Amino acid sequence: MQRAENPMRDTQIDYARNGILTPEMKQIIGKENIDEDTLLSRVAEGSLIIMTRKGCPPVAIGKGASTKVNVNLGTSAAKIDVDAEIEKVRIADKYGADTITDLSMGGDIRAIRTGVLENSKLPITTVPIYQTIVECGMKEVTADDIFSYLRAQVDEGMSSVVLHCVEKATLEKLKGMGRVMGMVSKGGSLTSVYMLINGCENPFIENFDEVIDVLRKKDVVLSLGNTMRSGCIHDLNDGAQMMEINTNVQLAKRANEAGVQVIIEGMGGHIQAADIPAHVKLYKSKSSFPLFVAGPLPTDIALGYDHIAGAVGASMASGAGADYLCYITPAEHLSLPGPEQVRKGLIAFKIAAHIGDSMKYGMSNRDLLLAQKRARFDWEGQMELALDSDRPRDICPMTGPCSMCGEYCAIKIMRDYLEGDK
Repeated sequence: MQRAENPMRDTQIDYARNGILTPEMKQIIGKENIDEDTLLSRVAEGSLIIMTRKGCPPVAIGKGASTKVNVNLGTSAAKIDVDAEIEKVRIADKYGADTITDLSMGGDIRAIRTGVLENSKLPITTVPIYQTIVECGMKEVTADDIFSYLRAQVDEGMSSVVLHCVEKATLEKLKGMGRVMGMVSKGGSLTSVYMLINGCENPFIENFDEVIDVLRKKDVVLSLGNTMRSGCIHDLNDGAQMMEINTNVQLAKRANEAGVQVIIEGMGGHIQAADIPAHVKLYKSKSSFPLFVAGPLPTDIALGYDHIAGAVGASMASGAGADYLCYITPAEHLSLPGPEQVRKGLIAFKIAAHIGDSMKYGMSNRDLLLAQKRARFDWEGQMELALDSDRPRDICPMTGPCSMCGEYCAIKIMRDYLEGDK
């Protein structure tokens, strides 16, 4: 087995296909409990990707890896509070996010992104079409502008970029679908409007070889966006969604063959609970590339609590085989989330990922250890194992049984009896 101590500009896929373990792969082997040959095979075929960022731990997403959680943050055109965004970054780092996506569309977007990079040790993703449209204008933007911003963000050190590769034929298909919510993808809608104004095909598809060249330059992961996702549970899986999945799978194969790592946003939005496992299985039957899901939300009536509803859907999706979750906050559908809402959304989806992993890979030893601590009223030990130690520490007594039962605690009564304490 060859080992690369100082990789050059080849991508993780290039090294894997040559049987060479990169430093990032070595870290993943220990963290994800995947053996060397299996890791090399999965990276080479694209079923497992390694998201990297200079000076930061790599993140593995895909087959055999634990389910990962992404945190969206960033300013909007209606609310610009840079300090709040930096606080969100710190919360994402502190409470265990695996990646961050900066969706800023207000203020000095480049400066905000620099602040995100400087305050985080996580891989960062962007959606280049956002800044392009904000700074160039919807009606004035050109394909050259779109690629200029893509190149600039890659050069800034992004780990991944989201491109929405919706086709003209898919937009035509959408007209006859009779959806309640139509199109709810912001990046997809911005890309689609550019196409409609200019009467052209998608610039990312028309110039896909250039996309590949730009991303190969720094081994940036291509995340193929989900333009046609459903916006409510009554908008069922339709022809437009299927066309997009098929297109994304074909583009992913082209990118992978050229050495570019790929994630596909293959489902998400709002999906009735009974259909979530089937949606995941459908995607997995078409592609082995890592599946990124937004939510999904299995109900539309959880306003203010969509992080809980989303975590329910996400645990089902992860358990069925989804690889990567995009969190949802209590502010979903209502407003730009604040730092505390980011924390609540992240913890909810960390729980969902953990539950999903228990369905995919079996029970975690962490659950057993916490149960053992709980049986002995070791409150501090429980806090150390909890996904969020801050909130439960404010609630628990720290000594003896909790106040729910006091001296009538079932655990204490039966333990004393079984251990012979009269």
